Amino acid sequence: MIENHLNRRKFIQGTGALFTLSALQAKGLSLTPSKRMKVGLIGAGWYGKSDLFRLIQVRDVDVVAVCDVDEKHLEEAGQLISKRQVSGQHPQLYQDYRDMLADHRLDLVLIATPDHWHARQAIDAMRSGAHIYLQKPISVDVLEGEAILSCARKYNRKVQVGTQRRSTAHLINAKERVIDQGLLGKISHVEMCCYYHMRKNGNPPQQPIPDFLDYDMWTGPAPLRPYDGLPHGGWWRTFMEYGNGITGDMGMHMFDTVRWLLHLKWPKRISATGGIYVQKNGKSTIADTQTAIFEYEGLNCIWQHRTWGNAADPEYPWAFIIYGDRGTLKGSVMKYEYIPTGEGLPIRGEVVYEREKFPEDLQEPRIELHTAPATRQHMLDLLSAIENDHLPIADIEEGHISTACCILANLAMQLNRPVQYDPHRKICIGDPEATALLRRSYRAPWQHPYVS
Repeated sequence: MIENHLNRRKFIQGTGALFTLSALQAKGLSLTPSKRMKVGLIGAGWYGKSDLFRLIQVRDVDVVAVCDVDEKHLEEAGQLISKRQVSGQHPQLYQDYRDMLADHRLDLVLIATPDHWHARQAIDAMRSGAHIYLQKPISVDVLEGEAILSCARKYNRKVQVGTQRRSTAHLINAKERVIDQGLLGKISHVEMCCYYHMRKNGNPPQQPIPDFLDYDMWTGPAPLRPYDGLPHGGWWRTFMEYGNGITGDMGMHMFDTVRWLLHLKWPKRISATGGIYVQKNGKSTIADTQTAIFEYEGLNCIWQHRTWGNAADPEYPWAFIIYGDRGTLKGSVMKYEYIPTGEGLPIRGEVVYEREKFPEDLQEPRIELHTAPATRQHMLDLLSAIENDHLPIADIEEGHISTACCILANLAMQLNRPVQYDPHRKICIGDPEATALLRRSYRAPWQHPYVS
């Protein structure tokens, strides 16, 4: 029974890869591996394992090493990986990613740690010789992102950022059928939103650090908060010490999607208002309410989030809406809808699942079934980029622009004035105070990777 299941899984992996291979060959690209890639994972929690399992589904790779500061996460990940990968091999386990990089010459490293670790780990992994799959947002300050981009270009490393909306089938369909066909007409306004009640805001007491967690290493370059429970269960996301708030988390996804759809780069100016307006009773330091405006020539892209109250449109609680003079396009991770102005027919599309092609998805705890196909496609695009020497669809430069703009929105909210970032001079124009905030202080002995 076990052997039959393994053979079936190999067949499914092969058919999934072949399906995409035909599409790549139609573009003149190859996805024929010259060797079996050696892969490492840094951050073996929920999403780290999920990303790795999507890779394993589309390519027979050799996952040789896994790193996590939580020994329980680490042991679980090692056992699951040995069952999932075709070779059946158990990866070596590490609590310090630097030891992992020193012991192995890895071809590809997946990074799914909390945001405050992304820059340091990505740069160290690239310097060791690896290409990168990097979860978003890529950084917690603007100059970290500049350092990652510079390193990727210096060493010719391919970096795919986990903004997988660019590889989401129904949104690709919306781009091709609506945006690229010009059905919206002149586009001069975009709204983006998230109304999920996702801001953890408790008041847990200080606790002893459990012996299975290296809390000092978990904290790394970030400020060392008193330990008040496992931070990596999502608790860390409620603190600006470790991330960029909901604008930098959920907003970054939608802003990146809109930039991809409309071929936008850096906005000319960013402004924002907001703060903790309602949920004042807990420890959380991220805004529960925020509105940001990303200004382009003749186009405003407006972000809004609330972690309280009702969604403006219950069918699109986390979404983008693109307004043109000939129609409107609504989109989310689940569907899209084109609504013409005047004559014309509506166009709709829904998320594409792959339950039959990858039935093991149905047995995976906490899997986002609607996202799994996009992540698989994202992985295949990265593999093609590595093997055919082209930039991946969510290249590090694109991830940097989307991340940095959301960080700049937070700075504009903090300073209560608009900011204008110059990516060439790496300053906020005419604003030395804002420029000083482009780089956070690192906790010793960790060193910030940006060198001016």
